Order: sequence, then C-alpha cells, then structure tokens
Amino acid sequence: MATPAFVLDLRRTIGHDMLWMMGVTGYVVDAQDRILLGRRADTGEWALVYGIIEPGEEPADTVVREIKEETGIDAVPTDLVSVKSSSHVLTYANGDQAMYMDHLFLCTVDPDGNTEPFVGDDESLEVGWFALDDLPSPLAETSKERMRYVHEYQANLAQGDSHALFAFTTPADGEDADSQE
Repeated sequence: MATPAFVLDLRRTIGHDMLWMMGVTGYVVDAQDRILLGRRADTGEWALVYGIIEPGEEPADTVVREIKEETGIDAVPTDLVSVKSSSHVLTYANGDQAMYMDHLFLCTVDPDGNTEPFVGDDESLEVGWFALDDLPSPLAETSKERMRYVHEYQANLAQGDSHALFAFTTPADGEDADSQE
C-alpha cells in the first residue's frame, strides 16, 4: 500500500508514534443498486474504498481520487453520511500507529465516466460491484460499520432528516451521550 509522502516525512520525525489522520470512505452505488468493494492487499478483506486526505485536499476530492485510483470508477459524491473518529489505534506491520477521523460519502457513478471497475493500484487484489444481499467474505468490520451508518442515514433521509451522522462524547444538558447520534 502506498504511503503518502507527507506521512513518510512525518514518520522520519516521529518514528512509529501514533499519528492522527483524516480519511475518507466512499460508499459507491451503481444504477443497479450494487455497491463497490475492493479486496485489500494488506488484509485480504473486502472493503469500501477508503484513503487518507492529503494536506490541503478537500475530503470530497479525496474520495473521488481514491475511488478512481483504486477501482478506475468515476464517482460523484452526493451526500456526506457521517463524520466520525475511531478510538481504535491501528498498528501496521512496520510498527507505525495511527488513528483516523473518517468522512463517509455516499457516491453515485458518473454516467459519462468509467463504470467498469478494475484494479487500479497495489492496494487492491480484486474490485467489483456487489448486491447488498450477496456481499463477499471476509468483509472488513470497519466497512460493515460504515454500511450501517449509510443505512441509518438513508432511513433518516426518508423521514426528512438530511443531517450527516456524528457523535458527541459530551452530552448536551440532560441527555445521554449515546442519544446524540
């Protein structure tokens, strides 16, 4: 998996210490309501497309770039589904540690662009479209979680609530923190 130059520069200074990173995930839906997944080279698991936001890059631009680089698909972000951080520290094979703030986007396929997925870089072993009732295995837990966020967002949207999902760790007056999502 290619590590962005700015991360390599930081690692030369801080070594393997934990980095706080901004990331994006794309939940891409095609005209047949299938979702785009890639089988990760680093874990062997199937996952939604995700990646790191480069310094100065807009999150929506990042998700479009990552989807194109990893799958060849031309995507259009339509909704910001959630902005959530992970409390889980990831430790990579080389000892590097990171935590992520993820921006999850619902995306459609650009009908004027490429709609046939292909492995576009060394981060994926396979890529493809999958029906929700026929997802491949093993599916990454982080992708299962983000799929739940998309379904919650879509249910809220059907009720007229178009707000992105986010969490509060500090409850508002008289409310439980879990009730804030």
